[in-house]
Amino acid sequence: MAIKVLPEQFAREPERLARFQREAKMLASLNHPNIAAIYGLEQSGNTHYLVMELVEGPTLAERIRAGAIPVDEALPIARQVADAVEYAHDKNVIHRDLKPANIKVTPEGTVKVLDFGLAKAMSDDTAEGDMSNSPTLSMAATRQGVILGTAAYMAPEQAKGKAVDRRADVWAFGVVLYELLVGKQLFTGDSVAETLASVMKEEPALDKLPSNTPPAIRRLLRRCLDRNLRHRLVHIGEARVLLEDVLSGASATEGPAPIGRLAFPGRLAWAVAAVAVLALTGLAIVHFREARQPARLGCIPQTDGCCLFEQARCGRNGWTWGAAN
Repeated sequence: MAIKVLPEQFAREPERLARFQREAKMLASLNHPNIAAIYGLEQSGNTHYLVMELVEGPTLAERIRAGAIPVDEALPIARQVADAVEYAHDKNVIHRDLKPANIKVTPEGTVKVLDFGLAKAMSDDTAEGDMSNSPTLSMAATRQGVILGTAAYMAPEQAKGKAVDRRADVWAFGVVLYELLVGKQLFTGDSVAETLASVMKEEPALDKLPSNTPPAIRRLLRRCLDRNLRHRLVHIGEARVLLEDVLSGASATEGPAPIGRLAFPGRLAWAVAAVAVLALTGLAIVHFREARQPARLGCIPQTDGCCLFEQARCGRNGWTWGAAN
C-alpha cells in the first residue's frame, strides 16, 4: 500500500475536510484495472492521509525522459489510459490532472492512472473563476516544477479558471499521447504564464509526429486538441475504440470514418439497400398491375362519327365493337 499525506490545512478547515471525505469515498468506489485504487482516508492525530494501491514501475514522465516511445508501444499504453478515463467518466468522475507523472506502467505492461479526481477533492469550491486558484495549480503552490508540469496539460478553459467537464480530460489525453509519440512536451514555457499562453495560443505541432504515425491517430489528436469545445472530441470512449481499431489493423482496411460523429457504415449500407429494394418492388408491382390491366372495351370507329361506347348502338352507327385504347 502507498500513503499520501494531506496538507495540514485540511485539519484546520472542518468543512473542507468533510467535503474531501465525501469525495474520497466516491473515488474509493472506482474499481478498474487501469486505475490505482484508493482504499480509504485515515487519520493519526492531526494528520490525515489516503491509503492507496502501491503501483510498481516508472511513471510515463520518467520513461519519456529517455526519448519518444515507439508507436507500437505507445498506442497500447494510450488505449489503457483511455479505458481508465472512460470508466471514470461513466461514474461522473473527472481526473482534472491527467499527465505523464500521474500514469505508471507496471513491469507486466499494465497501465495505472494515479490520483484520479484528487484535484477536485483537494480544491476549494471558491476556486472557480480565478486561474491562479485553479485546483491543479493550488495543490502544489510552492513547487514550481510541479506547477509548470501541470499547466502544460491543462485544457484552455481550465487554464482560464472556468468550470470544466470531461472534455478537459480529453484535451489532456491528447497532450499525453502527443508526448508519448514525440518525446517532448507539446506546450512549454519558462513560467506558468508563458506555459499557459502556449496552451491557449500555439497550434499543436503535429508535423513533429513520427512518420509512421497512423493517419487515424493524427486525426484523433486534432480532435482531442481542438480549442473549440464544440468541435473537440466529447467522449473519450471514441478515442478508445479508434485505438483498438488501429491496433487490430481494422483502420487500415476500412475507409476513414469521422471521429466524434455517429458513424455506422454497415447499418447505413443496409438501410440504403433496403430502400432501393422497396423502391424497385414498388415499381415492379405497378408495372405488373398495368400489364394485367384488361383492355378497355369500346368502339373502334369504322367511319367518321362519335363513339357512343354501347355495343348495340355502336353497330347501328357503323362502328365495330372491340378493344379501345
